[in-house]
Amino acid sequence: MAAQLGLMNPLEQLLNKERSAFNRADLIRVMSQFGIEFVNFHYTGLDGKLKALRIPIQSTRQADSLLADGERVDGSSLFKGMVDTSVSDLYVVPEYRTAFLDPFEDNTLSFVCRFLDREGNPAPFAPDNILRNAVKKLKDTSGLELHALGELEFFMLYKALTPEEDGYPLERQKGYHATSPFVKSGDAVREMVRHIARISGTVKYAHSEVGAIRNLASHCPELDGSDGEQWEIEFLPAPVEQMADDLVVARWIIRNVAQRHGFVATFAPKLEEGVAGNGYHFHTMLKKDGKSVMLRPDGNLSDEANRLIGGLCRYAASLTAFGNTVSSAYMRLVPGQEAPTKVCWSDLNRNAMIRVPLGWRNVGCLGDQVNPDVAMGAPEHTTDRQTVELRTADGSALTHLILAGITLAANWGMGHSDQSMDVAERFYVKPGTPNDSEQFSMLPDLPRSCVESARFLDEEKILYTGDGIFPEFVLDYVEELLSAEKDEDINSRLGSLPADQRLAESLTIMHRSIHRH
Repeated sequence: MAAQLGLMNPLEQLLNKERSAFNRADLIRVMSQFGIEFVNFHYTGLDGKLKALRIPIQSTRQADSLLADGERVDGSSLFKGMVDTSVSDLYVVPEYRTAFLDPFEDNTLSFVCRFLDREGNPAPFAPDNILRNAVKKLKDTSGLELHALGELEFFMLYKALTPEEDGYPLERQKGYHATSPFVKSGDAVREMVRHIARISGTVKYAHSEVGAIRNLASHCPELDGSDGEQWEIEFLPAPVEQMADDLVVARWIIRNVAQRHGFVATFAPKLEEGVAGNGYHFHTMLKKDGKSVMLRPDGNLSDEANRLIGGLCRYAASLTAFGNTVSSAYMRLVPGQEAPTKVCWSDLNRNAMIRVPLGWRNVGCLGDQVNPDVAMGAPEHTTDRQTVELRTADGSALTHLILAGITLAANWGMGHSDQSMDVAERFYVKPGTPNDSEQFSMLPDLPRSCVESARFLDEEKILYTGDGIFPEFVLDYVEELLSAEKDEDINSRLGSLPADQRLAESLTIMHRSIHRH
């Protein structure tokens, strides 16, 4: 284990082992050492939110039995419409690597659990199990592992300050990397990052984002008259299953900390016209035997990386069914908002659907260039950090399901090598290509509404149901969720309204989903 650091997972410090190696005996020791009174079982529901079952611990025997066999829950309530009330029981069983000290309840140990059916098999409709099956499919067919990192963007909203109270106002749409005293929610975000880092060990950084709102108008009393600051917490790459859990837990932490500090945190895709929306970007990296395969020895993208890009382009339209699940999502996916509208990829370009960001290629140890008098050379643990970033999803995404879809896209790319390389070649856009160019106009459009996204998913079900990865009734559920938005041609319809009416209806659409997922 590395030397103990301030934000290192306290359970790893106590047990002197990585969390992936935690076992039942370790966790009984944790309960004794920290005086644990309660165990909270958490799991992700169909709505993508973290659920909880609170269990008082009254004996070591009870604790051992609980960790060994889990508990029962009502599957018909958690998965309404998928599990019949006559056979509704499911087991929830803790995954030991997910154990963490609850940051909001004293003397409480929490876990993320898996859903098992009456025979003790993974419940096929549970989002986390769908992702796990997709990961196994990729590994079995290609020998590759998908690692991912998420970028969580969210707004912190608070009642607007008077001019006397706000001596350092943050200008509208000018919040990128702003610091105090111009941002007012920095202390709360610092607390969020502290908790998430100690639990997951996968936080890369946090910073204020572009979006800044002044005196928001809303029909919703919770929002009306609020100022808002946009933030981003970005993660470090981790196995895609772990990243899904870390992101869902992080969203739960963000909301809880915000509430305790008197803020409203929302991941809603869009809050105001002309202000940046909340993206939920995913960077992906392929590994084999623990080493990245994203680059060739000459520093260019490898064939595997190009096939991954080709797979993501192939799946792009139907992936929006899991990544953009409310009408306001398609008010974000419009030109001029650093959000994609076409199926394409490019280097560094933030308007492209897939961006290949800077990855420290061919640059050596940059610290030695800045500090030449004390140069020490590259650290031994330096590894290839090149990723490719999918930029379509937003805060309404169903985390486990979109990551499962991304994993299947990677698998398609590896299994259809010639096709995926051809797709990647056709959809490449050189950096600096303007959005109004002829090349852009020839590229396929991304869906422009939930209804259109549902249509793409229905037409391409076979991409997800092969080998039973996605049960068809789960896809039917997602289609019904999207179709219920009844938002076909939403942007053109809003654009045809008089200005005052358009604004009022736009705000209604945006604000009805502030806590949807």
